[in-house]
Amino acid sequence: MTLNSDEREILRRVAASPEPVAATDFFYEIHPPEKEWSRRQVGLYEALVRLKKLNLLRIVHPANGERPDLVEATPEAAVVLG
Repeated sequence: MTLNSDEREILRRVAASPEPVAATDFFYEIHPPEKEWSRRQVGLYEALVRLKKLNLLRIVHPANGERPDLVEATPEAAVVLG
């Protein structure tokens, strides 16, 4: 399975977390705010959706209006990350 660099970086960071995490918390670290931030942020959200569709991330605690979804990597993610 081929992941783009944003998908791989999100997945790597979520997989490294010892507990469920808001993947969106990593967006500023992956692409610090700059001139093209809005375009890159949309790309990161698209990467997050694709990782979920590929069953590489699962939602552990759905968003509740105060915080975003908390996710964790699935066993399939470890295979993809190698």
